Amino acid sequence: MASRIPRVGIGGPVGSGKSMLIERVVPFLAKNNYRVCIISNDVISKEDADRMRKNLATEQGLLPENMVIGLATGGCPHTAVREDPSINLSVIEKIEAEHPDLDLIIIESGGDNVTTTFSPALADYSIYIVDVSGGDKYPRKGGLGIETSDLLVINKIDLAPMVDADLDVMERDAKIVRINKPYVLVNCKTDQGIEDVAQHIIHDVLFDQPPKNLVSQIK
Repeated sequence: MASRIPRVGIGGPVGSGKSMLIERVVPFLAKNNYRVCIISNDVISKEDADRMRKNLATEQGLLPENMVIGLATGGCPHTAVREDPSINLSVIEKIEAEHPDLDLIIIESGGDNVTTTFSPALADYSIYIVDVSGGDKYPRKGGLGIETSDLLVINKIDLAPMVDADLDVMERDAKIVRINKPYVLVNCKTDQGIEDVAQHIIHDVLFDQPPKNLVSQIK
């Protein structure tokens, strides 16, 4: 039986920046020699997966093209990552058998509301992302995704002045609602906060272990 590869689930509302976050974090992980596979869930379209494959694999060469997989789940977005993650698990089982040298699997959920969480059978660690265009009330209103995720990402902070969102209020409320669980303020356009997100993954998911390919070279 293939060994389990660490898995990170990334969820959040439609348009919050899940795919873009992945597109900015993966280069940092690749720069540190970590090998990553991406599984992108959507209800019907595979557009996000196609874009990430073109950007990260075809154009930048950071991972093989077959390591970006699009899944059209055909149903409620959170069902495929929580209530019945079998479609994702079947793909992961094949990946783990064929690519044991991978360090990490990133699972992107389809866009959903603030209740999105991941089945523990599917993801070892969850990141929930919101963006400031929804207003600074977002963290305060809570929801399972905001409250229980291992890491909260508050994205598109550059838009805060344009939508009258107070980042200090969002930070204050995130600390209260999440009982001091970590959060990161992010601007994917400038990469502000991206290294912090990647370091959380390296420390909290990969436990600061070196990439498998480097370990095998030492042996």
